[in-house]
Amino acid sequence: MADREEVRRRIIDATTELLRDKGREGVTTRTVSAAAGVQAPTLYRLFTDMNGLLEAVAADGFARYLARKHGQALSDDPVDDLRRGWDTHVGFGLENPEQYLLMYGRPAPGTRRRSTEQATARLRLLVERIAVAGRLSVGVETAMDMVHSAGVGLTLNLIGMPPEQRDPALPGRLREAVLAAITTDAPAGPPSVAQRAVGLKAVLDEVPDLYTPGELALLTELLDRATSHSPAP
Repeated sequence: MADREEVRRRIIDATTELLRDKGREGVTTRTVSAAAGVQAPTLYRLFTDMNGLLEAVAADGFARYLARKHGQALSDDPVDDLRRGWDTHVGFGLENPEQYLLMYGRPAPGTRRRSTEQATARLRLLVERIAVAGRLSVGVETAMDMVHSAGVGLTLNLIGMPPEQRDPALPGRLREAVLAAITTDAPAGPPSVAQRAVGLKAVLDEVPDLYTPGELALLTELLDRATSHSPAP
């Protein structure tokens, strides 16, 4: 088993290096076999085909990305933690463009990788902490969608540009624009109805047996309605 895993690791590392140095066009059965020091049948035995190998390389990219994200200690400022998470995401993509394209650039419609779900869980943690602090101005799901869409779209756009044409200030500007759209300043007084609703919805998963599925669905609907509530002027 150890030998099998060692060979598998060597092939993934060789493929990742080829992607970085020569791009997707430079990754073929012949070049990977030569770089990893194995015969072509070994690739098929361990990964079935080239798509299986590239999927493994993408999963490895997610593992390295998540290790970097989890290595960041959380602070007392949940908004700043999300800010640092954004910077980590964009930075990883620009440092590993070809692997990032495998991770995010070619999603299959209607499917989600398990490794993608792990990255989503980390984003949910960061956003829910903002909700619990009473600083989220939209629902958790909406905030997650906005951060993910903007961050991935930005990174893919930057990857597609020659480095010399990239605006170095753009990631920070877009990050702050998104944060301004989904967060509020720390409340000086009691939180609003909408802020209370967002915070309560964010912690419902901590008590999964408290409500029946029907009760939880009704409560979620009511909280969503409260989240969009705007007080009369």
